[in-house]
Amino acid sequence: MIGTKQAALAALKKREHNMRKLATIRKIDALRPIPDADAIECAVVGGWTCVVKKGEYAAGDLAVYCEIDSWIPHEIAPFLSRGNFPRVYNEVKGERLRTMKLRGQLSQGLLLWRQIALDKVGEIYEGMDVSELLGIVKYEAPVPAQLAGEVKGMFPGWIQKTDQERIQNLKEELDYWLREQHVWEVTEKLDGSSMTVYLRDGEFGVCSRNLELKPSETNSLWKVAVRNDLELKLRRANRNLALQGELIGEGIQGNPYKQKGQEFFLFDIYDIDTSKYLTPAERKAFVEEHDIKHVPVLAFGAELLDTLGINSIDGILRFAEGKSVMGMIGCEREGVVFKSKAAQCSFKAISNKFLLKGGD
Repeated sequence: MIGTKQAALAALKKREHNMRKLATIRKIDALRPIPDADAIECAVVGGWTCVVKKGEYAAGDLAVYCEIDSWIPHEIAPFLSRGNFPRVYNEVKGERLRTMKLRGQLSQGLLLWRQIALDKVGEIYEGMDVSELLGIVKYEAPVPAQLAGEVKGMFPGWIQKTDQERIQNLKEELDYWLREQHVWEVTEKLDGSSMTVYLRDGEFGVCSRNLELKPSETNSLWKVAVRNDLELKLRRANRNLALQGELIGEGIQGNPYKQKGQEFFLFDIYDIDTSKYLTPAERKAFVEEHDIKHVPVLAFGAELLDTLGINSIDGILRFAEGKSVMGMIGCEREGVVFKSKAAQCSFKAISNKFLLKGGD
């Protein structure tokens, strides 16, 4: 039994750096009272806050913290299901974690006793990813039929996926960026569907978030790629590149921007040969030269404190809230994405107003 736990721990350490950490061993930084609440209190974990039963944890405790959008198996948290009737996702009974308010307090995520991980692996440490160990995966909304297409294969392993870390997980990094006065590009995060097109050694391809798709006259991603001449533009560039962006419009996420038809808005360009992203300046020059639509740029060459007046995670989250500059007046934006001038680091901040309205 001990040998099995040691093997499991070694395997987890080997895979950690390649996976999004949905469930991790984290230290509880503080516990805060909730006005007029006798049975619950607020736990602070990094940049996250979540409501817990009063007296269940103490500041400094190690616990399993599960992020929002995690799918939590029923067997490890049956109390999440109303009336003990869990939902089902990918044949696994459980519940999705969403942002909510309890007694007026914003609550994001779930804390579980560390023993639930210790029972399986025998040893834990702060920052350890226990997502796979506990069977916790990211909830992905069903893909509309017009986006699904016919699968050619999995998303290419030689292209980096676009999934920036949330600012709530980057407290120490933010302190460093503030000290070093990093300069950022800030863009609006659009509420759509992930789309990637690439050219590699003469071969052109179109991908959704997780899959590469076969050419199709009915699939929305392929139709938009063809209509916008993305293959021709990549061939003219004469480089092995992947264009990554958001597909928005009719039939996608309720079309919050009231877009007619569907359109691709680029937010990143990945150099396949060097395994690096182009800098914001290089990307800007590329889209201007090749006439490709870009997500809205809210600030360029901005310092967090001096330019934007931001010096904390809470400040960034407040900045993330606001109205979209796209389409319909009054539409709440999903959030913002920060990318450093040198393309060395990036993060996202999702608007809590957007999340509380049920945004994905």
